[in-house]
Amino acid sequence: MFFHIRKALTDIRENRFLNTVTLFTISLCVLNVCAFCLLYINVQDMFDNWKKGLRVMVYLTPELTDARRQEMTSQLKDMKDVQAVRFISKTQALALMKERMPRQTSLLENLRENPLPDAFEVTLTPQVHSPGKMESLAKTIESLAGVSDVEYGRPWIERFSRFFNLFKLAGYGLGAIFFMATIFITANTIRLILYTRREEMQIMRLVGATDSFINMPYYLEGIIQGGVGGLVGIGLLYGVFSLMGDQFRETLSAEMVKIRFLPLSICILMVCGSMATGLLSAFFSLKQFMKR
Repeated sequence: MFFHIRKALTDIRENRFLNTVTLFTISLCVLNVCAFCLLYINVQDMFDNWKKGLRVMVYLTPELTDARRQEMTSQLKDMKDVQAVRFISKTQALALMKERMPRQTSLLENLRENPLPDAFEVTLTPQVHSPGKMESLAKTIESLAGVSDVEYGRPWIERFSRFFNLFKLAGYGLGAIFFMATIFITANTIRLILYTRREEMQIMRLVGATDSFINMPYYLEGIIQGGVGGLVGIGLLYGVFSLMGDQFRETLSAEMVKIRFLPLSICILMVCGSMATGLLSAFFSLKQFMKR
């Protein structure tokens, strides 16, 4: 095994240009895939944080009595996916509107009567994030006596859910395209290296060397190229993330959003994947070359 490793390193050193092209190709593909993964996990974190604050506004009828309101509070709290219930009177709602719309307070001050209804602010559990679950819960709440209307931002939730699923699907497609492109380019580059060694390989066959003995250094070469290329790609992404991370943190801190780099487990998985890509590239190149 030591002989094969030494020969693989010698081939890499003697064919610097072709191996540099291979490393660059693998690094670029790993960089793109990891950049998408980085974006995905941070969007997922934002989505998870958003799910923790899901709320449904339950607007009440004007003739609702205090006794019925207390009864509704208990009914809402007893529902499966409800985390908390807060009553907001129409006076509180108007004061909150004035606070959030400081430039339009003059319009609100001229009102003869408060047009806003009493309402319940219902906070949902993080498990309720699909449009189907929210719609089912909204219909259950709307069927209660004394409820005038229920608002939970259904169009926005459905739009965001569709976008997130499309984003995930695009990631799978992008990863598959980069994987196939990397194997194709790397395999052709390794094939060029094999052509420079064809006389040596023929001599080794003539003296009795088996195909597995001849091929082993090139398999190791593909694994080494893949591993180094994966590390370089992740290192480049981390450098860009470190340079731009502080700026993003300052921008998003006001929105209570934290961004983070790829977890160590994903980085290891990416490096292993790039090593497997290098191995497959060497396998396909040798399979085609050894037939000749």
